[in-house]
Amino acid sequence: MAGLWVGEAALVTAGRRGRRWPQPLSRGAALWTLKTFDKILVANRGEIACRVIKTCKKMGIKTVAIHSDVDASSVHVKMADEAVCVGPAPTSKSYLNMDAIMEAIKKTGAQAVHPGYGFLSENKEFAKCLAAEDVIFIGPDTHAIQAMGDKIESKLLAKNAKVNTIPGFDGVVKDADEAVRIAREIGYPVMIKASAGGGGKGMRIAWDDEETRDGFRFSSQEAASSFGDDRLLIEKFIDNPRHIEVQVLGDKHGNALWLNERECSIQRRNQKVVEEAPSLFLDSETRRAMGEQAVALARAVNYSSAGTVEFLVDSKKNFYFLEMNTRLQDPYKSFGLPSIGRLSQYQEPIHLPGVRVDSGIQPGSDISIYYDPMISKLITYGSDRREALKRMEDALDNYVIRGVTHNIALLREVIINSRFVKGDINTKFLSDVYPDGFKGHQLTETERNQLLAIASSLFVASQLRAHHFQESENSRVPIVKPQVANWELSVKLHDEVYTVVASNSGPTFSVEVDESKLNVTSTWNLASPLLSVNVDGTPRMIQCLSREAGGNMSIQFLGTVYKMRILTKLAAELNKFMLEKAAEDTSSILRSPMPGVVVAVSVKPGDLVAEGQEICVIEAMKMQNSMTAGKTGKVKSVHCKAGDTVGEGDLLVELE
Repeated sequence: MAGLWVGEAALVTAGRRGRRWPQPLSRGAALWTLKTFDKILVANRGEIACRVIKTCKKMGIKTVAIHSDVDASSVHVKMADEAVCVGPAPTSKSYLNMDAIMEAIKKTGAQAVHPGYGFLSENKEFAKCLAAEDVIFIGPDTHAIQAMGDKIESKLLAKNAKVNTIPGFDGVVKDADEAVRIAREIGYPVMIKASAGGGGKGMRIAWDDEETRDGFRFSSQEAASSFGDDRLLIEKFIDNPRHIEVQVLGDKHGNALWLNERECSIQRRNQKVVEEAPSLFLDSETRRAMGEQAVALARAVNYSSAGTVEFLVDSKKNFYFLEMNTRLQDPYKSFGLPSIGRLSQYQEPIHLPGVRVDSGIQPGSDISIYYDPMISKLITYGSDRREALKRMEDALDNYVIRGVTHNIALLREVIINSRFVKGDINTKFLSDVYPDGFKGHQLTETERNQLLAIASSLFVASQLRAHHFQESENSRVPIVKPQVANWELSVKLHDEVYTVVASNSGPTFSVEVDESKLNVTSTWNLASPLLSVNVDGTPRMIQCLSREAGGNMSIQFLGTVYKMRILTKLAAELNKFMLEKAAEDTSSILRSPMPGVVVAVSVKPGDLVAEGQEICVIEAMKMQNSMTAGKTGKVKSVHCKAGDTVGEGDLLVELE
């Protein structure tokens, strides 16, 4: 399952003896029994709220959506039979506002609440409030939520149930000084994480005392913001592990079973990017042992719902309990800096075989700074791993997302990477494969020539269409059609300029580039967001994202967006006389790399700062990011303060 910023990606392949492995379930799956309720309130938003509402509609159950004021036009609100605003945009004042949600339940007469995942799904106080009002909480009972929702208590329970656990401190860490002391006792590196957390929030790896102090500060702040609980614990960090989770189901009669595993090792900032079932790494003996320990833990707390038990697995197949989520894992994940904006165009690849898309957005939807930037979760499945991977690759090439940045390029590169294909992965995969950051697909010479040929063909096709339009009978000005047999072009890609010669015969263009001749065929429907082209027998799905009169063109090719400039030979000669705009000196200024809220500002005018010193902290999508100085110098001016909302590119601080 590949997660589209944020989302996650899943590959589901056939199990042994040709049997299909179960696809990920949600607590909504538990509703496929006898009808129990007339009306359910869904205490969530986005993709999971939409899936619950769809299930209820199929069962004839009415639904109530809750929403913040900025979510008033969201898809889940439109899908529900009723909708109630529970507060302003910040989650603490809306989706975590228990008083407002309880009032919405009373107002609408909902008999039960489905919490989805995140937000209040693992909040025992919310479950108690519902029970007091005789409203059913669709999920485990308060005892299981209390036990498994708290990492400290769940670890103690796991030990008592003879489940393998990671060495560490089992109590609550009081302050940064105590964190340093405990970390030294355990031995670096250590993992600092929120007791009530999940989804990678409130988690930091520390390799020394300084990182422990910073990690304590950021983790406690993120935990308080996301979960309303700033308690932290510290445990030994297992380097280069795999992250594998087992699904469990339990009923109220003491029965429990496990439903095989998912490999979730492709992560960034402790957030899963790609998931796969089954794991290539596990043998039958290890798989069974993990499943049995997961069931033992579920029985230890009399678990009576769907849930996920997460394990870290080392290279020798030793596994350790990480945490238990009191629902089946279906979370939103991200990679890179978050992006906000409005989806100007959105098209899911659900026309392809073996593809499922779970989303809660539509064209025109806003991706807000207040919530995780979920676009969708893309799931592909096949009779074997190769087929599932190929379907994922095709689905990513056919996904149309305009208006916001996304992580399609990264997901596509991961699934074709030789290490991933061989199953040689761990939780440090991304940092190992992309130590200098992900920079998109690196073109081979053949791929580069294909891209140049496709772009040149697009340019000529657009020029021919323009000439055809000018010649139409509606044209008021007679235009002389240029008699061009061969188009001599200058194409700039990655600061390199290539000479290209193109000619066409019907839908096929013959293109000469870098001493190679390629034939490019397509319908050349320039109005379509997707364009299927064939280059010498190789099919490619591309997207032309922009074409400008000045020759600039952006093409999404093999998942990555490439910016080019295409000019005729004459235009290229004249362009040499054009002045270029001087690049801005960014070493003396600090701009926000993302939209968000300023949490703290650490400097004032006149302060001396060193290169790499923290200047301010920006929170975006519930993740805190430290902004640092690009050079040593004196602070000239500060353009933000704590509490300010900033946009991408906004000036924060200037240095002399």
